[in-house]
Amino acid sequence: MTRGTLKNVAVAGAVQPPPAGSSLHHVAVAGATGRMGHMLIEAIRASDDCRLAGALDVASSPAIGNDAAAFLGHASGVPVTADIAAGLEHAQVLIDFTRPEGTLAHLKACRERGVKAVIGTTGFSDAQKAQIADAARDIAIVMAPNMSVGVNVTLKLLEMAAKALATGYDIEIIEAHHRHKVDAPSGTALKMGEVIADALGRDLKKCAVYAREGVTGERDPSTIGFSAIRGGDIVGDHTVLFAGTGERIEITHKSSSRATYAQGSLRAVRFLAGQQKGLFDMFDVLGLRT
Repeated sequence: MTRGTLKNVAVAGAVQPPPAGSSLHHVAVAGATGRMGHMLIEAIRASDDCRLAGALDVASSPAIGNDAAAFLGHASGVPVTADIAAGLEHAQVLIDFTRPEGTLAHLKACRERGVKAVIGTTGFSDAQKAQIADAARDIAIVMAPNMSVGVNVTLKLLEMAAKALATGYDIEIIEAHHRHKVDAPSGTALKMGEVIADALGRDLKKCAVYAREGVTGERDPSTIGFSAIRGGDIVGDHTVLFAGTGERIEITHKSSSRATYAQGSLRAVRFLAGQQKGLFDMFDVLGLRT
């Protein structure tokens, strides 16, 4: 069956299960009516090897029952639904950029149905991360706080820089996001801290400093500092500062569009096609694991 035929079937309103032997990736999107959800649906529609197979959102969304691609002026044949079972019925992979509680509810259903998952949600507690790791015993999951290819290459550069600048340099992580972001520091900033701490043989939980106010005393050289900025429509800026004596090195990544997160997510979907179970990240997807 060609992609064009599949589109015609979708327009006719009959969402079909993946045909045997199909090379298409049948993808469901959680948070389908949000900014990231729209970006993902647009990327899936533009892709040659992915097809929208489900669209999930909260029951209070005014878009429930509407076509998931209506915002593009396109009839996909996939309605937005709050019914997790219905949203996953024809999906092979779920992409989820929602909230921790919602992601875990979706993941439970994925595990029961053998649907793989790409998780870009941030703000998980250690206990919630343990639940995700447990689910990976049965299904394949890619989880990363940032799906951007550029961000993950930046993480690799930070690993290299931290090892080379292990002594004599103070490390500060500065991140900026839009006014609607609910968690701080960002998941990406925390991941940067984890990568650097691991490279230095430190425990981020013990060396991270998240706030400074008043008389703080001299800076402890073993710490990693975090600063968070919230305002406007900033998609996501991250800078890691290595400040030494007589010089400083800044490694910066700036996002101008959520499209990069969507494209990275589709790369994760393709990677999962060759995995049966296990917990992976974007280093695995991009072949950056050493």
